[in-house]
Amino acid sequence: MNREELKAELKVHIIKYLNLLDLTPEDIKDDEILFGETLGLDSIDSIELIVMLEREYKIKIKDPKEGRKVLVDVNHIADYIITQNEKTA
Repeated sequence: MNREELKAELKVHIIKYLNLLDLTPEDIKDDEILFGETLGLDSIDSIELIVMLEREYKIKIKDPKEGRKVLVDVNHIADYIITQNEKTA
């Protein structure tokens, strides 16, 4: 899977896991900050995103500081998944 396909898949998972039924994948920009005013995600949502990473991509984030660096936007999450997959390959 290339980076663009991964980002598209991530948007679908974000909508599914966070129950954002009023959004479509096209509504989420790759560089849109996930937490704050735009999407309005909060700390509970960050936990759901960490669960999503573990279930869908077998990636565990144990350190909250690491989570804050990863869960910035779709681009950051995709890059993190790619990096983690390269480490385990």
